[in-house]
Amino acid sequence: MDIELGEVQAAFADIIWAHEPIGSGELVKICEKELNWKKPTTYTVLRKLCEKGLFRNEDGVVTAVISREDFHASKSEKFVEDNFEGSLPAFLAAFMSHKKLSAKEADEIRKMIDCYKEG
Repeated sequence: MDIELGEVQAAFADIIWAHEPIGSGELVKICEKELNWKKPTTYTVLRKLCEKGLFRNEDGVVTAVISREDFHASKSEKFVEDNFEGSLPAFLAAFMSHKKLSAKEADEIRKMIDCYKEG
């Protein structure tokens, strides 16, 4: 998945993910309050994100086609692929070069590795 979101679209997507399924009228009210948007702006951005395949608006009810978790996981995978030739160890080495792990963080990472290890 290669869906790019600008800052405004990302804020809007977060609102939908937090409230879905949500009626489009209710979405307009939330966007007016949180983003200071008028109704046409909400519908324009919603239409664009539906065209990108992120959300669906059926009979005035907006739902996610892709969950927030799946979206961010895909973006993370693409970042590692684009910047570290797909090497998770290279990414972790770069990330950790300026940071120390707490014992709790190290334990959590070990558990994740054990959980996801092949074999």
